[in-house]
Amino acid sequence: MIQYNVSLQPYNTFGIDVTASAFARFSTVDELKMILSENTEQLPLFILGGGSNVLFTQHLTALALKNEIVGFEPLNETDTHIDVKVGAGEEWHGFVRYCVEKGWGGVENLSLIPGSVGASPMQNIGAYGVEIKDCFVELEAWHIEKQELHRFTAIDCAFGYRESVFKRKLKGQYIIVSVTYRLQKQPQFNTGYGAIQSELERMGVAELSVAAISQAVMNIRMSKLPNPKELGNAGSFFKNPVIEKALLDTLMIRFPEIPHYPQADGTEKLAAGWLIEQAGWKGKRIGNCGMHTQQALVLVNYGGATGQEIFALSQAVLDSVASQFGVTLEREVNIL
Repeated sequence: MIQYNVSLQPYNTFGIDVTASAFARFSTVDELKMILSENTEQLPLFILGGGSNVLFTQHLTALALKNEIVGFEPLNETDTHIDVKVGAGEEWHGFVRYCVEKGWGGVENLSLIPGSVGASPMQNIGAYGVEIKDCFVELEAWHIEKQELHRFTAIDCAFGYRESVFKRKLKGQYIIVSVTYRLQKQPQFNTGYGAIQSELERMGVAELSVAAISQAVMNIRMSKLPNPKELGNAGSFFKNPVIEKALLDTLMIRFPEIPHYPQADGTEKLAAGWLIEQAGWKGKRIGNCGMHTQQALVLVNYGGATGQEIFALSQAVLDSVASQFGVTLEREVNIL
């Protein structure tokens, strides 16, 4: 059932109070088909997952669709792995908890990432040395124009750093309804990234497990990232920039301590948070929004901020980093 002039404030983690000209929920593909057939005004579509990767800067003249397709369906089990088909409307961390409780490895490093399962392949979400492409099998997506279900393999999705074909070539053409991931029954643990190993030691973990790593990741995230339910935010607002080696060599003359991570193609990835902090933005507040005190990558809404205010702050940060380092940051959050 389509509703009209609905506030989207409860449906975005920044807590921005904008309205959608039309709004509807669907929990099955059949319900989705019915809603689309009722969109007689041919309003453009906007798919709402967890609302954790979007900044609304204006009211939405569109039909906002809240994906509420849920469920876990184990498939193709062998001695070493099991595939799980997950409804796109499931909370991502809920899926991680499901896997951890089963002792299945592959997504424990991605614990506590906000958002929905359907958004995970769109962004190729990642954290602590793991990206979803590492355990992705396939997804099902509804082609809006052709009105039929299509399957996409990892190759079809063209995954990149926080990228997929759904953010570029096929943007706005599909609605993801399910994602299938392959989990390991004999997990290979990844503890070499960030502070995971030191957190495991602090926890007194003697024997590694998916549950221990998941808890360590949650501890780390909770110590430096604000809870969106308490302080409006969308997690990391900027991507870590990838630059040419020649530019890194120039930067290291001035900033020998600059963190950098060599990439397979000879480029270098920098830490956006470090650049932003060095530019003096960490913890800085302007009006009702600011950069988080514990993590310079995170923009926060202290209450009452508009999307335009948060966008203006992000632009000021971009300009400042470009001026000081000659590096262009890119927003990870979708701006509407």
